[in-house]
Amino acid sequence: MKALITLLLQFAVPTAIIAAVFVGIVFFVLPREVRTIFKRELRSYFTSPIAYVLFVVFLGISNALSFFFTGVLEGGEADLFLPYFQYLPWYLILIAPAVGMRLWSEEQRLGTMELMLTMPLAPWHAILGKYLAAAVVLFTMLLLSFPIVWTINFLGEPDNGVIMSGFVATFFVALCFLAVTSFVSAMTRSQLVALLISVAVCLVLWLGGLPHISEMLMNLKGAWLIAWPLLKLINAVGVMPHFTELAKGVLGLRDIIFFLTFIAFCLFATSTAIRLKRA
Repeated sequence: MKALITLLLQFAVPTAIIAAVFVGIVFFVLPREVRTIFKRELRSYFTSPIAYVLFVVFLGISNALSFFFTGVLEGGEADLFLPYFQYLPWYLILIAPAVGMRLWSEEQRLGTMELMLTMPLAPWHAILGKYLAAAVVLFTMLLLSFPIVWTINFLGEPDNGVIMSGFVATFFVALCFLAVTSFVSAMTRSQLVALLISVAVCLVLWLGGLPHISEMLMNLKGAWLIAWPLLKLINAVGVMPHFTELAKGVLGLRDIIFFLTFIAFCLFATSTAIRLKRA
């Protein structure tokens, strides 16, 4: 009972507040055009098997691996970073592109993108509406994984503030991967191509933050120095260090600004790609 009360007070209530703020912004702050696209896109996710299949895959992989292969239950384990959060971005490298691959590719394949671009609709209205709908799908996935938090609270007395930070950091990573996929999807009419390219780019973004990349930059010699600018760029945009800081409960403004700037840049790139197609 104590674990349930803790879960309600420290997780359910903050989550409900965040959801209420999001709903308020969508329906009372954003333009009507964004709301229209948002509702249409969100409906398309939940009236098809896409979202439900991805829910099952994500929850099956993340919870099964955490419970049975990472030792989260051994000895009353109450620290979720090592057995749980450090693996979530690896799953999202595939899951986030799978959610976002249809954002623009499907519109191009069906020929509805041309119709949308001829409507009295600014590109950023459609981009933001579609992106927010896909973000809701990812948020719902993380929300459905909360039973693992109840289990950890039942086993011991963990620092729930750190656990909440882990979910926030994971959601930021998911939003970054989704923003990348939005841009890639705007560049191709094939969902499969969008998925494969997005997975590859997200993998590079994740691995680019490894300490080994920084060490490699320091030790480059001879002809390998030609690759220094590219490796430096990959290392600079690597999301792993920022995720790690947030997931451990260190809510640094620098890390939050990095995520928001990265997302904004990818959405701007999506807008540029759509404007080029419109021209």
